Amino acid sequence: MAGMIGAMFATDALLPSGWARDVLIEWDDAGMITRVSPGAQPGTGVKASGPVLPGIANVHSHAFQRAMAGLAEFRGHPTDDFWTWREEMYRVASLLAPEDVEAIARHLYIELLLHGYTGVAEFHYIHNDAQGRPYADRVEMAHRIAAAAGSAGISLTLIPVLYAHGGFGNRGLSARQKRFASDPAAILGMVRDLASFHLPNPLLRFGVAPHSVRAVDALLLTELVDGATGLDSSMPIHMHVSEQTGEVEECLATHGATPLAWTMEIVKVDARWCFIHATHLTQIERRALGATGACVGLCPVTEANLGDGIFEFGPWFEGRHPWSIGGDSHVSVSPFEELRALEYSQRLRQRLRNIVADEQHPDVAANLWLGAAAGGGQAMAQPTGAIEVGRRADLVVLDGSDTDFESLRAPSALGVALFSGNHNRVSDVFVGGRAVVEAGRHAQQDEARGAFREALRRLRAS
Repeated sequence: MAGMIGAMFATDALLPSGWARDVLIEWDDAGMITRVSPGAQPGTGVKASGPVLPGIANVHSHAFQRAMAGLAEFRGHPTDDFWTWREEMYRVASLLAPEDVEAIARHLYIELLLHGYTGVAEFHYIHNDAQGRPYADRVEMAHRIAAAAGSAGISLTLIPVLYAHGGFGNRGLSARQKRFASDPAAILGMVRDLASFHLPNPLLRFGVAPHSVRAVDALLLTELVDGATGLDSSMPIHMHVSEQTGEVEECLATHGATPLAWTMEIVKVDARWCFIHATHLTQIERRALGATGACVGLCPVTEANLGDGIFEFGPWFEGRHPWSIGGDSHVSVSPFEELRALEYSQRLRQRLRNIVADEQHPDVAANLWLGAAAGGGQAMAQPTGAIEVGRRADLVVLDGSDTDFESLRAPSALGVALFSGNHNRVSDVFVGGRAVVEAGRHAQQDEARGAFREALRRLRAS
């Protein structure tokens, strides 16, 4: 399957309308789907080895945190929570050199591809050197992220983050936050510099992110959003919101409003926006946000790991509002695990089974995958998220020879992949019509793993 193919025949493919049989998927030299034909003959297209799914995006990544995944699991405080975990994250961030960031990101992005992600939105906030000084090239670190994605073959929406304050009330940045320091002019300048250097590139898009309500003020938020709109009226805007109850309480004490209410009062929120976590929105806030067309970016495994809480997903799903998934701290690199955690968290919350379903759409696994894929395309602002004409040929092929799939039709096979066992059941992955994973392997995985190991050795020696 090496390189650009142009057509694929799938005995089973998950289309926007649901599962279809004998589907011929064709795309052009730009990797854009030109025809989807159910009930077709194989023709000259390569035959997929198992059920074919639309590619799915990881919409919230802090790539460098892959280097500390699983290393904050020793109790360090009687009320260990996100805020104590954050100190360990700051320590790791303070050690990173540009070559470390590239090595970690490249290895991570290959891991994401191997497990079925086809795109990643990098919420990028390490802008400065270890002393908090801008690099000679202010986008040095962002170039490293773009290089890692390009080498891995994953699509990337690179989102430089505005991080101006160390807390509510315009609190100054701590010494460990100086690497993140930025202002709207710097962030917008970064986007311009990156675009002029890297574009056009069909697998690359740029956005902006006000980090959170605690890291910006009203003037900075307005300046960033207005500037981004001036650069590109369709530019994606991502933002952490209401992740922690402590954040909500402090925002209420400082501004007399919740983080989302404060944000929506200051700037216009629309479908360009992706609010990350949104864990502690009220019912009124969920309805108001749903009316804007904005997406929520849920990170169920990280949210569980950090003890954030559980987003009330049932009403959001019932309203058919956009949503997506992210790996955040990368304690998981699998969309299957993230979707499983999302469904299971709702089951625990409601003490019921099969939550992400209704009478018209009873297939939980298909609902999870299709919803996350579609929302991921919106959050990435890239033409992905469905197997349909006009979308990019980002495709995930399950391993039809997997023992657990024996004698199963595709809907049940996806259910098994999502809810049974722990091994990876992805066989092949295509990004823009090009095979980047074949028979469960990426051509650069061994080399990237070696560079990652060297980066870990340097960091852990420190």
